[in-house]
Amino acid sequence: MRILILGGTGFTGPYQVRYALSRGHKVTTFNRGKTHPGELPGEVEQLIGDRNDKLDALKNRQWDVVIDNPTTLPAWVRDAAQILKGNVDRYVFISTISVYGEGKTGPDENAPTEKYEGADPYKETLEAMKAGGYKTYGPLKALSEKEAEKWFPGKTLIIRPGLIVGPRDETDRFTYWPVRIDRGGEVLAPGSLEDPVQFIDARDLAEWTIRMAENRETGIYNATGPAKPLGIGRMLDGIKAGLQSSATFTWVTEDFLTQHKVEPWSDMPVWTGKESGLARAKIGRALSKGLTFRPLADTARDTLAWFKSLPQDRQSKLRAGLTPEREAEVLNAWKKEKL
Repeated sequence: MRILILGGTGFTGPYQVRYALSRGHKVTTFNRGKTHPGELPGEVEQLIGDRNDKLDALKNRQWDVVIDNPTTLPAWVRDAAQILKGNVDRYVFISTISVYGEGKTGPDENAPTEKYEGADPYKETLEAMKAGGYKTYGPLKALSEKEAEKWFPGKTLIIRPGLIVGPRDETDRFTYWPVRIDRGGEVLAPGSLEDPVQFIDARDLAEWTIRMAENRETGIYNATGPAKPLGIGRMLDGIKAGLQSSATFTWVTEDFLTQHKVEPWSDMPVWTGKESGLARAKIGRALSKGLTFRPLADTARDTLAWFKSLPQDRQSKLRAGLTPEREAEVLNAWKKEKL
């Protein structure tokens, strides 16, 4: 196939590129040329432009499939689609399970998506969205999905990943745990051992996306893992075993963490709390189409190795999770309450 990847140099894109090349496809990327420049293999055609207003490089070209990785804004889909319509056979849009909001019931693909209630969504900017605390992230993604289906009816594949993890993840939303557990000692563990967690290794997501494109699949698919329900307790134990760590876990109740302003997801990454539906998405459709998962231990080891390869100043401050000082403070408060 001739594959156009919008983005291609961030988190999942390079994995898509290399997997597609390994299977004999021709790959073109389109991006600003600012993220990890020069990293992609030489056989990749790299087009330079900007989703906001510089799309000329896409004109008068043909591809079998386009994979849209970075889009949050529906205007980005509209503007690219106006150029690509008629020149690509299928459109793969990488969305998010955040389109469902934070309901308590694990959503399947037929669940209602969030409604956008802001100003004109076609005038939204990424800066405004971030300034608003990402409250419009899910609704804007939902609108972007509809825009893709509007321009490519019957030719759109929408993939809704959960938390994407593994090497190259600059958010540290999973990385916190391998790094913390590798450091050893007493580790604050959140909530109950059975609180559900869901995530997917970026490499598994990227490779499955390419296979879905090869099979000319369309429709909507939740894409997260693992294949069977997993509790935070088994996740942490799996990371510990994979790293051969001597760390110990002290389990602190969700109510206590709430009282001490320790937040699910940001302060305690991956964990969403016992009531959130974000870790209960139904993935049967994706499993039936061949979505597979590498072992948790492999993801943990590879993520830790990648993190340790980063410059020391980057390693010195994780972008998610508790600082060592804050973790010790909460653990001390928990022990005093138990006396």
